Amino acid sequence: MSIATIRQALKGVSGVPVTAYDDRGEVEPRITAKVYHRVAAAGIHNIVAAGNTGEFYALTPEEIRHVHEAAVAGVDGKAPVTAAIGRSLREAIAMAKNAAVIGASAVMSHQPVDPFAAPAAQIDYFCDLAEASPLPLVAYVRADGFSVDDMVRLAGHANIAGIKFATTDLMLLSRAIAASDPAGALFVCGLAESWAPTFTAAGARGFTSGLVNVAPQLSLAVLDALDRGDFAAARAIVNKLEPFERMRTKFRNGANVTVVKEAVTYSGLNVGPVRVPGLPQLDQKDREELHRLLKDWEG
Repeated sequence: MSIATIRQALKGVSGVPVTAYDDRGEVEPRITAKVYHRVAAAGIHNIVAAGNTGEFYALTPEEIRHVHEAAVAGVDGKAPVTAAIGRSLREAIAMAKNAAVIGASAVMSHQPVDPFAAPAAQIDYFCDLAEASPLPLVAYVRADGFSVDDMVRLAGHANIAGIKFATTDLMLLSRAIAASDPAGALFVCGLAESWAPTFTAAGARGFTSGLVNVAPQLSLAVLDALDRGDFAAARAIVNKLEPFERMRTKFRNGANVTVVKEAVTYSGLNVGPVRVPGLPQLDQKDREELHRLLKDWEG
């Protein structure tokens, strides 16, 4: 798939499905493929396989490959599949090459988690990976400390389709967008629906979402409002989502995936608990609150 096609998809909603586990805690490819099928059938524009909502860091490289395979099978050509990769540069390159063999459309590199990673060297990591990847790359920028020059260098790489910008440094975002070639990488809101209006006002396009596992119609409604320039309508939907998103932030974001997985299970597709160190399951009080919220959305 061409880099232009990937960039067009990034202007929409990039959904990140959950990973299903069986009763033994192993990746369940059949149910995982069903999750991806549902998200794709809902009309989500770009589907990220084994991203953070898919518990990337709790999966082994072999399990990540299984999730990528389930994603490609479940999506079945309805949307681009962007395979999440990362860890050491050598591992990330190997994952990118495997993703191309599996049939993914692009790859998204998670930020290096080395505690001694220097900002400029993280840009080197992304650029080296983009050089070696047979597929267009989306760079996941989550750390602080980058300069405008760092962002311009990243956005200017010929094989980088987009930058998933996932910090609240809006000054850096707006300055980087203004300084970068508009024909280069697309800057995408990496902080989901809640931040999408603010990021759009700063010049970003599109946003990532875990909500698509549960209520993709609400994600698409936010995007539609922003594309029309109706920020009031977008904020009204975001306000409706606020209790769900606030619940995900509990325990320093430890419940982020937990809330989504319990909501998917509530919908009738049992995807199992979250692996530690994430919160495996909600307590009864939070589960009841979540179910009340989901019922309100159904109404």
